Amino acid sequence: MPPLALPLLKLFRYNNKDNLQRLATWCCALHTDGGMWSLGSNRSSNKANLMVATFDSVPLAQTARKVWGHLLAPNMCYSSISSEERTNWLWSIYNENKTQIEALVPGMLNSSVNPDTIFANNEMSLQDIEIYGFDYDYTLAFYSSHLHTLIFNIARDILIEQHRYPEGLREYEYIPNFVVRGLHYDVQKALLMKIDAFHYIQLGTVYRGLHPVPDKEVIAMYEGSHVPLEIMSDFYGKSSHGHTMKQFMDIFSLPEMNLLCCVNDYFMKHNIDYEPVHLYKDVKEAIGDVHVKGIMYRAVEADIDKYICYGEQTHAVLRKLFENGKKMFLVTNSPFDFVDRGMNYIVGKDWRDLFDVVIVQADKPGFFNDRRRPFRRVTDKGVLLWDRIHRLEKGQIYKQGNLYEFLRLTGWRGSKVLYFGDHIYSDLADLTLKHGWRTGAIIPELRKEIKKMNTEKYVHNMTWLQALTGLVERMQVHRDPASQAVVQEWIKEREHLRSQTKDIFNAQFGSLFRTYHNPTYFSRRLSRFADIYMPSLSCLLNYDLQHTFFPRRTPLQHESPLWPEQGSAGVPCTPPPS
Repeated sequence: MPPLALPLLKLFRYNNKDNLQRLATWCCALHTDGGMWSLGSNRSSNKANLMVATFDSVPLAQTARKVWGHLLAPNMCYSSISSEERTNWLWSIYNENKTQIEALVPGMLNSSVNPDTIFANNEMSLQDIEIYGFDYDYTLAFYSSHLHTLIFNIARDILIEQHRYPEGLREYEYIPNFVVRGLHYDVQKALLMKIDAFHYIQLGTVYRGLHPVPDKEVIAMYEGSHVPLEIMSDFYGKSSHGHTMKQFMDIFSLPEMNLLCCVNDYFMKHNIDYEPVHLYKDVKEAIGDVHVKGIMYRAVEADIDKYICYGEQTHAVLRKLFENGKKMFLVTNSPFDFVDRGMNYIVGKDWRDLFDVVIVQADKPGFFNDRRRPFRRVTDKGVLLWDRIHRLEKGQIYKQGNLYEFLRLTGWRGSKVLYFGDHIYSDLADLTLKHGWRTGAIIPELRKEIKKMNTEKYVHNMTWLQALTGLVERMQVHRDPASQAVVQEWIKEREHLRSQTKDIFNAQFGSLFRTYHNPTYFSRRLSRFADIYMPSLSCLLNYDLQHTFFPRRTPLQHESPLWPEQGSAGVPCTPPPS
């Protein structure tokens, strides 16, 4: 808090009521070993006596005189002050800090974060980038919420018609705002939850079916709230011990999580004994059939206006790169007919003229690791040719292949390549860890979360939450019953504030990027595998192609924040179009 961080000498220098009150508050935070309080030299004590004498006759000043009288006496303990005086003193600090936070909020709202900013995890200059690569789904093409409803309904019907699940499941519909990306699912226990970067479950975000699991029950099941490393997914999001914890990193996984919760809910509601592992496998297979068998592709192509959000700005980004002489390529797991139909809608019939290489059905992440699969050329009618590929030609369509062959044929290596994708593991992890490409993560949820962070409710809650946490941290050293009673009330208020702040983003699971205070497991992987991240490619329109992105230098826990705080790091000088 600013009043508690002001240097003592600075408060001595300006002898007015506000600074005297700040001095009293600041000194309340000074605590030496053994519960003793100290002000330093006799000279300082004389100045302190002078200042206490100048306080106006207000409750804070009266309390300050009483406390200072004890503190100035040699070797006087805090415990010599009465319980009522301790309580009044702590609440006076609380009220002063809360008043000052209220005054800060309007100014903080004026320095809100631009939702069209590109954020940097690692320093990177666009001046060094010569080749731009793209995924297709949720990178070049964005889909409406109707697509998730479609996937859910088709997979639900597959469970009923092909896996002989109860007909009553048709009563369940897709719930748009129930889950968020990045959640973990305990396959053995049939629990969906949010886990932080340190493998701790965020209590209050554990669901069995459509209902939360009480914290006590969660703690009993896991013998605490920590999830052991051996049942977590590995560095690439895969489990090394079979079906244990599954992390849902794909935007297409939202319908899958919804379906798992709905089927679990039906079985519990009707007291049906079932094996959670079988349920997980069946739902996974049903969701896979929607994609693999082309059901989703045909539905989207038949009603493209309903499912694809028109991408005029995507076209503008590609055109900007093309006109600046940048090479571009596309690597997607989707089939050519589906991509061609979507790109015709988003960019136009000449979309292939913008790309130097187009690769479909790449089978990522296998594309980045399997050296054995060669490329095959695909005709415009979808016919696979058998001839050996000696070079990747502009205007042609290629299927499968692998990255090592791609590098050999193109020579596009290292940090001059920037690849954009929405899946942290499948699109970005191998490229940054093994091949040294620069990576950009497209996080569509980011824009909506930033807008919520810019609201007065969020700014007020978060600012006061941090201030209150600071008060608890400093004042917990007073172990007498009266002081502890006050601190415990602050702790309860803090818990309530944390829950309120979570609900601003999502009532069940909160923010994609944070648990109550730590980064989420998703957020930590994002910071490791993506040099930059943004809500959509359209953000590139706000920057010239010489721009350098700098990550914020946030102080480590043992560092003092000696440099000025940045406002909205990375916000372009020219504001984006309204």
